[in-house]
Amino acid sequence: MNNTELKLSNEQTAPAFDRLVKYVRVRSGEGARFVEFDFAIGDPSLFVELVMPQGAFEHFCRKNEVIHMTTEQMQAVDAEMDKWRYGEDTLMAHNHNRATQ
Repeated sequence: MNNTELKLSNEQTAPAFDRLVKYVRVRSGEGARFVEFDFAIGDPSLFVELVMPQGAFEHFCRKNEVIHMTTEQMQAVDAEMDKWRYGEDTLMAHNHNRATQ
């Protein structure tokens, strides 16, 4: 693929990416020096954890046109994390069960 074809390929995929919804979920407390948050693109359950100063976080949110996760989305993410953490077929579940016996 030459540079022209690569540029055209990138231009064709960029708009599709830009249309994906970008989510944030703030995890740090109100007024914290640094904002700890989850950032997801397209699917709230697939996120990365990030930390930024307040001003950088606000700029990041504006630049990426983010929306905050709804209560329902946050509950679904938490339930999925609990399932992985304490599900029956995981190593952690076996350790968790041992602690209650």
